[in-house]
Amino acid sequence: MSDLHIRHATLADIDTVLRFWREAAEGTSISDDHDGVARLIVRDPEALLLAERDGLLAGTVIAGFDGWRCSAYRLAVHPGHRRQGIATALLEAAERRFAALGGRRVDAMVLEANERAHHTWDAAGYQREDHWRRWVKPL
Repeated sequence: MSDLHIRHATLADIDTVLRFWREAAEGTSISDDHDGVARLIVRDPEALLLAERDGLLAGTVIAGFDGWRCSAYRLAVHPGHRRQGIATALLEAAERRFAALGGRRVDAMVLEANERAHHTWDAAGYQREDHWRRWVKPL
């Protein structure tokens, strides 16, 4: 993985990230727009991690920490780069960030129907908690 470079996203990366998510991510979020990603980067410039190979975006993860909980979102790897350790490298980078911030546990948002993602998270040591359900209300 020496040719893989992981860095923090900048405002200049937003359009590239949005195009990448349309191709590589499962599902969509209400925040999948320029303003939503810009707010994330401005509020927490180290939260959105990008994995690049040969100068091209190969994967992403949002490693959000609110001072209480560590949350992982938008783990996505380009279809042409899957099964090459990119998701593992991104999760390790996110976990290092969380540990440095004093985090104690990571919560990951994973689509129920995304079986491939379930295997990725399981292989990384994450366990599904069936006694919780997500409740949402768009604002």
